[in-house]
Amino acid sequence: VGEVRDEDPEATAAETAELARMAAEQRAFAALGPGRTKSDAESGADGDDTGGEPAVEDIIVTTRTCYHLLRFVDTAFDNGVFFYLWLDRREGNLALARMRLRDMCGRLALI
Repeated sequence: VGEVRDEDPEATAAETAELARMAAEQRAFAALGPGRTKSDAESGADGDDTGGEPAVEDIIVTTRTCYHLLRFVDTAFDNGVFFYLWLDRREGNLALARMRLRDMCGRLALI
């Protein structure tokens, strides 16, 4: 909802998806759930006890004028689904936006 800043929504979507993919694939961000050690996460060992949820919940990028928030959505078919929210720093509330986006993603039914 809203306007794309650079007036090229396809390019914005592709660039945002690439950022999300890079973060999701990094072993440094792997979840350390029960029974996993830091060396398991670093080696990419199986045993992910996150219940199928992505290891990365959200990504926040800040600039002098805005916040970019990417929130991953837990789905049965793909962990690569996310919401992208752009907030003006003068008008937006980052903490509230994270909570509202988390709640929206929890109610979303993707089949």
